Amino acid sequence: MLADMDATATVGVRDMAAAREFYGNVLGLAPVDTGDAGDADMALYRSGNTRVFVYRSEYAGTNQATAITWDVGDKFDDIVAALQAKGARFEHYDMDGMRREGDVHRAGDFKVAWLKDPEGNILSINSA
Repeated sequence: MLADMDATATVGVRDMAAAREFYGNVLGLAPVDTGDAGDADMALYRSGNTRVFVYRSEYAGTNQATAITWDVGDKFDDIVAALQAKGARFEHYDMDGMRREGDVHRAGDFKVAWLKDPEGNILSINSA
């Protein structure tokens, strides 16, 4: 039923100004013009063929699991370096079967790096 339908990642935040700076400038996501571009309580971004919907929520930052994952393939190292240059801070986790090299977690050829948005939502960049 939904297998051929596009989906949108949805992320709650408290501070829309900080979220716009992070998602637009740090991550480099392009805002989507929905006709309500002046709405201070939400923003919609394009990421490849998908969308990331950011909205004001009193429950922002309460999710303790990964909210968005980007599979970036062989662009992984360049993207991680670019995010580091923009001041992104990466999370470090102890996980069975993975070793950490700086900010990057590895399992064989697979690489993953986690970061948080200003509200604490966990985002993942991986080489899959």
